Amino acid sequence: MSDMSGTKAIALEDYCREKELNFLRFDYFGHGDSSGDFADGTIGRWAEDAVAVLDQLTEGPQILVGSSMGGWIMLLAALARPARIAGLVGIAAAPDFTEDLMWEELSPEIRDEILNQGRYERPSVYGDDPYVITRNLIEDGRRNLLLRDVIPIRCPVRLLQGMADDDVPWKTALRLAGALESDEVEVTLVKKGDHRLSEPQDLRRLFRALDEMLEKITATD
Repeated sequence: MSDMSGTKAIALEDYCREKELNFLRFDYFGHGDSSGDFADGTIGRWAEDAVAVLDQLTEGPQILVGSSMGGWIMLLAALARPARIAGLVGIAAAPDFTEDLMWEELSPEIRDEILNQGRYERPSVYGDDPYVITRNLIEDGRRNLLLRDVIPIRCPVRLLQGMADDDVPWKTALRLAGALESDEVEVTLVKKGDHRLSEPQDLRRLFRALDEMLEKITATD
């Protein structure tokens, strides 16, 4: 439920301005300044948003940076437009979270509420508004699962993951690294890192990962 005015997004824009790189940040449907009701969103719909942004607002090869759910979205976008992707950077990337980290962890009573009433409002630690889990979100998530098979992404990938993350288990990053077809995958585990990874030292790690990726891409070109 975060948006493009978050700490990491703004810090990335500042980084790109300093490096004189083009940069684009956007809000998915139902997020931040974008129209729509968050509860009407699904993984597939938000992935379509990302692909539309790639197609209509960018040119040439891109490095995608995705945090949490955005890490799942960046993978789906990369699969949809492989020729447009130069590299991926995931921050607590959470592919398949609707199934592995939501549905499998919900009580039978809450599952019944979602199936019968179509939604469940879970309190959020990140704001006053509850996190709405809908039946559509769960069912659409199942159509977009990635970790059940090899993921045919071959570009360089960097994964940053906090080991003190209460939302995405750090082993998810290792599972993702193993599933990716690319040989250019590196995982950075931060022992005391939380889910946000937005502290100054975390942002410096992100910038170092981008510096290295840009250097590698430039050398290849």
